[in-house]
Amino acid sequence: QVRLVESGGGLVQAGGSLTLSCAASKRTFSDYPMGWFRQTPGKDRDREFVAAISWNGGATSYADSVKGRCTISRDNAENTIFLQIHSLEPEDAGIYYCAGRTALRPPTSGSAANYEYWGQGTQVTVSS
Repeated sequence: QVRLVESGGGLVQAGGSLTLSCAASKRTFSDYPMGWFRQTPGKDRDREFVAAISWNGGATSYADSVKGRCTISRDNAENTIFLQIHSLEPEDAGIYYCAGRTALRPPTSGSAANYEYWGQGTQVTVSS
């Protein structure tokens, strides 16, 4: 079992930046492709894909809504992944979740159904 703990959320002004972190409890974390999803207010309970990264960081993918403003990265030595978001918009507000999966193919995935492990989420609020 892998435990994922997100941190770094908070209140940010529109146009600002923030970096989210997700620490994993297991050393085999480095074997897992990972992803970030968010649940935004006013929408249904589905978690919206934000970004994903392959097990070794060699492949990344992004939702169109954050492409060019967002960078996902990982430090396998520290069992941690990161999500940097720049030029934050009010629409970026929500609860951000990191997720992990054991299947290595495809190297990245934007489907929440493909992820077995989830953190508790960290709240991001964007003031306009």
